[in-house]
Amino acid sequence: MQTGQRRHLTLGLILVLGALALALSLSVAISVGAVSVPFGTVWGVLFDKIGLAWAEPSWSKGRAAIVWDIRFPRALLAVMVGAGLALVGAALQAVTRNNLADPHLLGISSGAAFGAILALLHTGLFLGLLTVPTLAFCGALAATALVLGTARLAEATSADRLVLTGVAVSFVIMAGANVLIFLGDPRATHTVVFWMLGGLGLAQWGHLIYPLAVLMPCMLWLWLQAPKLNAMTIGDETAATLGIPVARFRLTVFVAGALITGAMVAFSGMIGFVGLMVPHIVRPLTGGDYFRVLPVAALFGGIFLLWADIAARTLMAPEDMPIGIVTGLVGGLFFIALLRRK
Repeated sequence: MQTGQRRHLTLGLILVLGALALALSLSVAISVGAVSVPFGTVWGVLFDKIGLAWAEPSWSKGRAAIVWDIRFPRALLAVMVGAGLALVGAALQAVTRNNLADPHLLGISSGAAFGAILALLHTGLFLGLLTVPTLAFCGALAATALVLGTARLAEATSADRLVLTGVAVSFVIMAGANVLIFLGDPRATHTVVFWMLGGLGLAQWGHLIYPLAVLMPCMLWLWLQAPKLNAMTIGDETAATLGIPVARFRLTVFVAGALITGAMVAFSGMIGFVGLMVPHIVRPLTGGDYFRVLPVAALFGGIFLLWADIAARTLMAPEDMPIGIVTGLVGGLFFIALLRRK
C-alpha cells in the first residue's frame, strides 16, 4: 500500500472512531441532567421526531420535550462551538507559527463581549432573543476590523506583530466593556457575568442555523487551504518561494477565524482554551499535515466541549455552572503542562 493511501486510510479510521465517540458523547450529554433519560429514549425521541420511529412512543411528552427542545439543541451547539474554536486555533497556530495561539488571540472575544454587554445593559432586547448574539457577532467583526486596520496602519503584518496588535486592541476593547458594565444597571450585571464566563443556555433549534451557516463554508475553505497552511508552518520565506502571498493569506485566515469565532462566541459566551488545547491533542494522532489536523481537530473539539458541558451541568447539580469555568480549569492545567514540555 502506498504512503498516501495509508495516510488517508489512517485519517478515515480516526474519523470513524471519532464519529462513534461523538455519538456516544451526544447520548450521554442528552441523557444526564436533573431528569435522567435512558439512552433508548434519547434516540427513540430523535428518530420519532425525524419520522423514522420503529415503535409507538413509550415515553411521556415531558421527557420528549426535555430531549428534543432543551438538551438536543444544547448538545449540537456545544459540538459546533467546540469544532469551530478548535478549527480556528489550529489554523492560527499555523499562520502565526505560535503553538500557544488560540481564537481569543486577536481580540475577537473581547469585541463579542462588548456587543453582548451593550445589548444586555443598555440597548434592550430590540430584536428579541437574537439581540445579544447579533450585537455580539457585530462586535466580534468590528474588533477584527479594528485589529486588521491597526496592523495595516502600523505596518504590522508579520506573525508576531499581528499577535501583539491583537492583544493591545483586546485590552482597549475590554476597557470599554468594563465602562459599559460600570454605567449599567447593577441588578443586571449577574447576567453579563454569566455570559462572559460562557454558557450554552441560548441554544434553540431556530438559532442553530446561524453558527452552522458560518462554520460550514469557513471550515471547508480552511480545509482546502491545508497545503498553504503546511507551507506557512515552515516559515514565511519558504511559503513565499512556493508562490503564496504570505501577508494577504495570513490576514485572510484571520478574517475567516474571526467569522467563525464571532458566530460561536455570540451564542455561547466567552469559552477559552479549546482552540489552544485540541490541536495539540490531535497532532500525535494525525501528524503535522493540516489536511488531517483540521477535520480531526474539529471533531475532537466538539467532543471535548460536549464533555465540558456535561461536567458543568453535573458537578454542581442542579445549578448550571458556566462552561467557561470548566474549560478554563482544564485549559490552565494543560497550558502549564505544555510549558513544562518546552
